[in-house]
Amino acid sequence: MPTNNETTPMAYRTAPVATPTMPPGIPYIIGNELAERFSFYGMRTILMIFMTTALVTHEGAKDLMSEAEASKWIHAYMAAVYLTPLAGGLIADLWLGKYKTILSLSLVYCLGHLVLALDSTRDGLFWGLTLVAIGAGGIKPCVASHVGDQFGQTNAHLLPRIYNWFYFSINFGSFFATLLTPWLMKHYGPHVAFGVPGILMFLATVLFWLGRQRFAHIPPQPREFMRELVRPEVVRSLSGLVMIYLFIAMFWSLFDQTASRWVAQATRMDLHLFGYPVLPDQIQSANPILVMLMIPLFSWVIYPWLGRLFTLTPLRKIWAGFILAAISFVIPALVESWISAGERPSIWWQVLAYVLITGAEIMISITSLEFSYSQAPARLKSIIMAVYYSSVFLGNVFTSLVNASIEKAGLASSLNGAAYYWFFVQCMAVTAALFLLVVRFYRGRTYLQEETATLT
Repeated sequence: MPTNNETTPMAYRTAPVATPTMPPGIPYIIGNELAERFSFYGMRTILMIFMTTALVTHEGAKDLMSEAEASKWIHAYMAAVYLTPLAGGLIADLWLGKYKTILSLSLVYCLGHLVLALDSTRDGLFWGLTLVAIGAGGIKPCVASHVGDQFGQTNAHLLPRIYNWFYFSINFGSFFATLLTPWLMKHYGPHVAFGVPGILMFLATVLFWLGRQRFAHIPPQPREFMRELVRPEVVRSLSGLVMIYLFIAMFWSLFDQTASRWVAQATRMDLHLFGYPVLPDQIQSANPILVMLMIPLFSWVIYPWLGRLFTLTPLRKIWAGFILAAISFVIPALVESWISAGERPSIWWQVLAYVLITGAEIMISITSLEFSYSQAPARLKSIIMAVYYSSVFLGNVFTSLVNASIEKAGLASSLNGAAYYWFFVQCMAVTAALFLLVVRFYRGRTYLQEETATLT
């Protein structure tokens, strides 16, 4: 009879190993995430330019979108990417388990890239983005919680470190994607620019499959899932988490505009860095490289320094991130006012804005991943991660609705020009002020997976 510790194709290990070191499956997870994020951000980076300069009809005629219409499409797509995690989380926790869910939905993800690479019409755009949203969104809560599932009490102290590395791999892949795909778009067109990320997604899927015998596969337990879901203490914990996620949604409303409004603004700026010209959508590469540089800075310098001044809880990190996010949007607001006055500001102003919003991202996004995993009961890890990702969905729905109202009102809209950015500064400032109540009153509980004694 096979045991839980066997790593044959029929019976994978079903619990993390009791080890003080990193779990054996981590390299496969990090490598998979790096390649998958290259595919995701590589495709997303060129969407604004593709929609406004290269979209065609089935007959081959130009079928371009306005900035407001393209922004509406992008944020509707991003909203879908972060709504489908709810379905992926339920499939993983109730039926297939995380590993099978990730593997099967990754194939849907690859198909979406293929459609985008082959069809440059609105139909191809719609179906390609739909398939990517199902695949990319569906695997999100499973991948993030699958990372945590590899750890037990013995190496729980390594969780913050692995989520930092997990986030580092995301941005390592994103950095090269945001540099390469705009160049491919300019020189080889949308078929190649969308095709290369698709190839990387296929490689990510293969790499994840290769690590199958090194992972801890936490099996789905539907009955335990339902019992956990109705326990009074769990209901209270989930209610508190949902309230936190509602606040975090406003951050994502601002952050994801780096792929839409910030790109559109960059087309009207002086696009020279260190004397060399750059493409407007390549400026997004500032974010991943800043993340890679700033994660060690925050981990080894800023957090220890703040910890000497006061107790630095996860919720206080998130609140500080809200403040940075509000300040970051002041810069594009000023830039837009200068552009309206007939000036052509340097793209260095956007780089400064990226420094601030990236600092906010580190304090909010990385902290939220670790916090969400640790606060979720053992049988609800995937679905709680999915609920967290729904904050990104809500943020992008809000942005999409704002842009839809601008598109409808046209020149009569009160949110044209710099007023658009000042509106989001005010929204983020109010969010930060109200979040202080959560920081003061939230009380949580940490849940980790049970361990197995050995690795065989």
